[in-house]
Amino acid sequence: MQVYLIIIIVLLVIAVGVLLYLLLSYQKERVLFEKEHHLLNSKMKYLQLETLESRLDPHLFKNILNSVQSLAYQTYFALDKMAGVLDYIMYDSQKKMVSLREEHDFALKLIDINKIKLNPLFRLDVRSVIEEENIFYEQDLVAPLICVELIENAFKHADLQSNEAFISVLFKLKKGQFDLIVSNKASGKKSLKKEHGGFGLEALKQRLEIIYGPFYRLEKSVDEEVYSMHLKIELDGFKNKMHTIR
Repeated sequence: MQVYLIIIIVLLVIAVGVLLYLLLSYQKERVLFEKEHHLLNSKMKYLQLETLESRLDPHLFKNILNSVQSLAYQTYFALDKMAGVLDYIMYDSQKKMVSLREEHDFALKLIDINKIKLNPLFRLDVRSVIEEENIFYEQDLVAPLICVELIENAFKHADLQSNEAFISVLFKLKKGQFDLIVSNKASGKKSLKKEHGGFGLEALKQRLEIIYGPFYRLEKSVDEEVYSMHLKIELDGFKNKMHTIR
């Protein structure tokens, strides 16, 4: 009788052990199933999100296209202007003298190229007070690239990202005198001193002195961090001098 009781107890222990094993296995499988189910739900939600995001708003898509088109236009615009600038530098600048019309057109192209790097709110004022029928506008009385240094200096030293900064350029031809007035509010940032800083302006002064002598003036003024350079060339007097020499 005792033997049967022991056997029954052993069988019960084994049965309980088996049941516990099966229960633990079932719990593990359930946990694994729940994880897989959660992962599947996450993937489904992610795919749904991707599907929704792939359906671009037509207005957003149009805006993107407009931005790309604008960038492409700016690139084409800059390259077109650059081609004109390079032609002038490579060919026209080799001449001893060019017409004021040619130098004026070149200077405007140079300004247009520099416009690309400006803050949209940056104030750039370019004016030309020139009578195109003026005889001095068409005659070869201007040294090529004579306007470059003053314009480049303005873009170089102005804070192009500041809303308070500005650049003003005035081309003027009245009777026999050409005036170029370039003004800009200087950047408040400290610029690094360069070993050859100011060489361009000195070279310009030397060119003006050699070519025009007493028939030019280059004046600089500073007023409340606004720098102005004023170039005056008496084309009438210079023309008469050239005729006298000939």
